[in-house]
Amino acid sequence: MNDSIESLLPQELLQFLPCVTPQAWIQTALEHQELLLIDHAQCEKKAASTAMSLMYRYVDRPVLLTKMSQLAREELLHFEQVVKLMQERGITYRQLSASRYAKELHAHVRSEEPRRLVDILIVGAIIEARSCERFAQLIPHLDAELAKFYRSLVKSEGRHYEDYLMLARDVAAGIKDEDVDARIDAFLAVEEQLISSPDASFRFHSGMPSAA
Repeated sequence: MNDSIESLLPQELLQFLPCVTPQAWIQTALEHQELLLIDHAQCEKKAASTAMSLMYRYVDRPVLLTKMSQLAREELLHFEQVVKLMQERGITYRQLSASRYAKELHAHVRSEEPRRLVDILIVGAIIEARSCERFAQLIPHLDAELAKFYRSLVKSEGRHYEDYLMLARDVAAGIKDEDVDARIDAFLAVEEQLISSPDASFRFHSGMPSAA
């Protein structure tokens, strides 16, 4: 089976991200697969929580409600699947400190509505796209069971990226003088710095391992 990143990911997603995951991160992930799976579980749980939060906050947006409901269910299923994999491998699920990644991206979200929502949705699209890219980067190096699981996640996370981006553009279209492409570019610049700069903690979305 051809598991090159180009065969696993749509060209649009590859072009969307500002950079590829550094090889140093991939090597560190392979050396710390227990930590990778624990943080992966936390990411899935957080993604479901984020979708639910958006559903509670923006009840007047039916398309958003539908997409976030679907996304929350899928992310919780993924969480269950990761926990099951961990149990089978004798890995104890425990709390980990959050990575800087999502926090730093959300630090640039505007406070006034509905521009705040546009930014939150853009951040969601970037996180989902990066998740897809990292799954694809890891797949060729993993055991058959984990590679098969991550291959299935590439498809669903890719849909989530598309949904978030579609929603961001839809909301932005209703805001006078809102340049959604400029906002996307601004967040992608932040994301590139987070991915390519040294990071003290290894996590699923962390940057360059500080020892690398």
